[in-house]
Amino acid sequence: MLGYTVVRGGLGLLTVRRACLAPRYAHSAPRNEYRPIKKVMVANRGEIAIRVFRACTELGIRTVAVYSEQDTGQMHRQKADEAYLIGKGLPPVAAYLDIPNIIQVAKDNNVDAIHPGYGFLSERSDFAQACSDAGVRFIGPSPETVRKMGDKVEARSLAISAGVPVVPGTDAPISCLQDAQVFSKTYGFPIIFKAAYGGGGRGMRVVREYEVSLFVYPTVNHPVCFDVCALGDKYGNVIHLYERDCSIQRRHQKVVEIAPAFQLDPHLRNRLHADAVNLAKQVGYENAGTVEFLVDRQNKHYFIEVNSRLQVEHTVTEEITDVDLVHAQLHVCEGRSLPELGLKQDKIRVNGCAIQCRVTTEDPSRGFQPDTGRIEVFRSGEGMGIRLDSASAYQGAVISPHYDSLLVKVIASGKDLNTAASKMSRALAEFRVRGVKTNIPFLQNVFSNHQFLHSTVDTQFIDENQELFNLKPTQNRAQKLLHYLGHVMVNGPTTPIPVKAKPSSIDPVIPPGTMGDPPVGFRDVLLRDGPEGFAKAVRAHRGLLLMDTTFRDAHQSLLATRVRTHDLKKISPFVSHNFNNLYSLENWGGATFDVAMRFLSECPWKRLQELRALVPNVPFQMLLRGANAVGYTNYPDNAVFKFCEVAKENGMDIFRVFDSLNYLPNMLLGMEAAGAAGGVVEAAISYTGDVSDPMRQKYSLDYYMNLADQLVKAGTHILCIKDMAGLLKPQASKLLIGSLRDRFPDVPIHVHTHDTAGAGVAAMLACAEAGADVVDVAVDSMAGMTSQPSMGAMVACTKGTELDTGIVLEKVFDYSEYWEVARGLYAPFDCTATMKSGNADVYENEIPGGQYTNLHFQAHSMGLGNKFKEVKKAYVEANKLLGDLIKVTPSSKIVGDLAQFMVQNNLTRAEVEERADELSFPLSVVEFLQGYIGIPHGGFPEPFRSKVLKSLTRIEGRPGASLPPMDFKALEEGLRSAHGDEITPEDVMSAAMYPKVFQEFREFTANFGPVDCLSTRLFLDGPKIAEEFEVELERGKTLHIKALALGDLNKAGQREVFFELNGQLRSVLVKDTVAMKEMKFHPKAQKSIKGQVGAPMPGKVLEVKVEVGAKVEKGQPLCVLSAMKMEMVVNSPVAGTVKAVHVTADSSLEGDDLILEIE
Repeated sequence: MLGYTVVRGGLGLLTVRRACLAPRYAHSAPRNEYRPIKKVMVANRGEIAIRVFRACTELGIRTVAVYSEQDTGQMHRQKADEAYLIGKGLPPVAAYLDIPNIIQVAKDNNVDAIHPGYGFLSERSDFAQACSDAGVRFIGPSPETVRKMGDKVEARSLAISAGVPVVPGTDAPISCLQDAQVFSKTYGFPIIFKAAYGGGGRGMRVVREYEVSLFVYPTVNHPVCFDVCALGDKYGNVIHLYERDCSIQRRHQKVVEIAPAFQLDPHLRNRLHADAVNLAKQVGYENAGTVEFLVDRQNKHYFIEVNSRLQVEHTVTEEITDVDLVHAQLHVCEGRSLPELGLKQDKIRVNGCAIQCRVTTEDPSRGFQPDTGRIEVFRSGEGMGIRLDSASAYQGAVISPHYDSLLVKVIASGKDLNTAASKMSRALAEFRVRGVKTNIPFLQNVFSNHQFLHSTVDTQFIDENQELFNLKPTQNRAQKLLHYLGHVMVNGPTTPIPVKAKPSSIDPVIPPGTMGDPPVGFRDVLLRDGPEGFAKAVRAHRGLLLMDTTFRDAHQSLLATRVRTHDLKKISPFVSHNFNNLYSLENWGGATFDVAMRFLSECPWKRLQELRALVPNVPFQMLLRGANAVGYTNYPDNAVFKFCEVAKENGMDIFRVFDSLNYLPNMLLGMEAAGAAGGVVEAAISYTGDVSDPMRQKYSLDYYMNLADQLVKAGTHILCIKDMAGLLKPQASKLLIGSLRDRFPDVPIHVHTHDTAGAGVAAMLACAEAGADVVDVAVDSMAGMTSQPSMGAMVACTKGTELDTGIVLEKVFDYSEYWEVARGLYAPFDCTATMKSGNADVYENEIPGGQYTNLHFQAHSMGLGNKFKEVKKAYVEANKLLGDLIKVTPSSKIVGDLAQFMVQNNLTRAEVEERADELSFPLSVVEFLQGYIGIPHGGFPEPFRSKVLKSLTRIEGRPGASLPPMDFKALEEGLRSAHGDEITPEDVMSAAMYPKVFQEFREFTANFGPVDCLSTRLFLDGPKIAEEFEVELERGKTLHIKALALGDLNKAGQREVFFELNGQLRSVLVKDTVAMKEMKFHPKAQKSIKGQVGAPMPGKVLEVKVEVGAKVEKGQPLCVLSAMKMEMVVNSPVAGTVKAVHVTADSSLEGDDLILEIE
């Protein structure tokens, strides 16, 4: 690698107070030329203004800032000794271009000199001339030099005169298409149109208006871009400060700058330096400037332009030469000569390597679209070898759409390129910027790129390395959690609360347990011997086996779906060590799948994975609704198979397969899917009626025996009786289970019931005595009423008998104590909030345990609490109307919907039958009668069905059989497009089962982060003011948080919520949803409605291209937005007619504000 000799030390003369310089070098320049500067104005803003102010302060010069109306809160005006408003009433950018106003402020305040910075007026010769005319010095070249260098055509001619090679181009600006055509025929394509005036790469573009003054030159294929920094004085002295490699560009704008260029050939380097100095001398250049060159693959160099100003990347030159360029500018402007300043070419040495990158508030994943908003968190990367130049980079800063998106310049220095790049990577990794998007992930990819670190890069580097856009998403977990907590503090729980009860403030204490690996359990048998061997081991086991429903079904019924993984995980190790001889834990599937995402905002798959890791020895069991999987609708067959496959891969063992109507085709599909996945198939017959009552013949003993025959023939490993309403009486238990045991002596039998009537323990003991191998229980504090029978009662009643469970009763007590306290956390969802006891009337109404509590909650919420008895009676009548159904979700819901419909409308069964052809029934009832969930035993009730359906479609056979296979590849691609590449197979299955719920869940987590880390009380109720608490994000990463205060409502309908996070003040702005209903705001586009077009970025509307009623095609331009010097055309996402336009020219928009609607 070619490089410079590294010299330590370098020059430090420019940091010496200028008062010490005059006597020492008085002989080097005429004394009458020296005029000290006492006050400097910077006609600019942001970090460059602050950079100049700091240099002035170091030299004892007083500073003056100017600012626009939009910049009243900007840091640059606070860093100056004086600050004055300019451009009152003007647009944001125009304020800094108002030459008369700036000059007047300078004269009114005795300013000696004006520094233009870069951008704005920095290369305007008329501004330099205005300064001169007003008797104010311009810290830069003379007006004539600025004019010559600003005119790209004249600058090119001067370069030719100086013997500097240039790219072939037009000798004068073109003004017609014919000129461009002649040029392109001579030199061939491609060619570049470049504005004759202007810089920053923005003039290099396709131009559609030929009257603009342009010149044309052919492009250099894969060029390398070098800048040579030149410095001249008033006496004809010019030196170079070596070169910068500026090849890493996007759209001709620099992204990363390196000094010096380590891959540069020494002979070429010398030619670049010499040409830059010669050109500067040719024009009598004074002050700091930059000469830009392109170098082709044959090492031929071509002059491009001169930037007659301080450049953004001047910092890297300063770092490698130890020359303070702003000090030098000020001294040259005062009349000092370069030798007087100690700046002689033979004394300028290169010291190592420096790299600058520009951290901007741009989103690389969206084409570097500017982002705006309030910086909620700012933590910079610092340390040895890192320099930061910034202005708006601090917590609380507001990034507006009016100006450049530069947030901070990061400069890293080291002994060589790799060392500097390593420091830069480390510094970027330390940055934490929250509230606005930044390009940091993109920059991190650049600095880890092999080509960047070990080879030559050219101006096509970014375009040809698309892997740079494979951005690692930032987690931002802490700030997102603060947003969630603030949202709950302002707006209340995100989960609907059915009753006015507060979560307990007491957290459960985990009972002491054994450390180390848990003892061997039945899952070890399953893993060793497979499903068939597992079934044989269950059947051969001496004593009664228990399945614990505490982790799912015991929480009846809102409680069943609201218990969070956070509380399940804490008790899991205790269960693993002390209840290893359980048949299984029921902990997943059924209603808990979608509700985990919908109301708990946590991933059901993550729950399964985490519990599996904590309980490796006890089999897990889930509910599979046959062909409906874990949904309430029909899915393509391959979706059910895929779901079971993914569930098994994530740790599920036993699939309890059932159908709400005992519809055999639906059950067989679910059994086949579970078996194909390698799981234990447990076919469950849903029980209703009373087999011991000879008067009830629809669901007789023969019915159940015949169904069991077919399930055993289909290959079930375990046979289950699923008594969802708790209807099994002891006598019926003996009759049914005894008959099944006699018929199937080798098949394990499992019984599930509910204790609504209070006879659950007696019924389960009767089942066990009749030959059941497994019965379901819940730990004592979660048992009884609509839950399962008590674990402690079953353990105590069988102790010392042939049915002894082998479970230590004292451990059950410890287990129960944990859940007794934990249950208090879920007080708003507990059935005891509205129910105080079970009720034997369940033998009459046959309402399943889960639905019993749901109906009770619903009746109270609808004002029918005093009519719950009527609701239960109506349930009986509704069941008869529908033909006496098996009542399990979703069939039980259908009966319940019809019952509440009857109560609300004061309808009797006879009236419903009579008026069936004119009533508007609940959708669930209509779809059931159409056949969407299968065919009930005994068929549909007639003529009721025909009167309700009239001409509606009727489905014959298994509803899902006719559905086309689900395209999982297309689904995954769509999810990746919407949510990024961090999509897992589990995410795909969640979206397949519940597309809308999954979408909302992902949007929630994107906004609020991993809320599953929060304690349950904090999740539901938020913290109290002055409360301190900890949140463990992961092992070894704990947040210490204190809630400080809740602010007043602002004009935007927001409240600022203050926290202390790890000892630092943090705040978040939260929309007050109640207050906002009374305030008027611009509507937001709904992403789910394709015809609603939202603003892709904050900004101002420049032009609206369509009107209401206009016909538009997909992709047609609708309007033009502008923000941060970037224009964006908003195109139509669909073809249609413009229904409404919600903006006008000059409208200021926030992201996603509704622009127009298309229908």
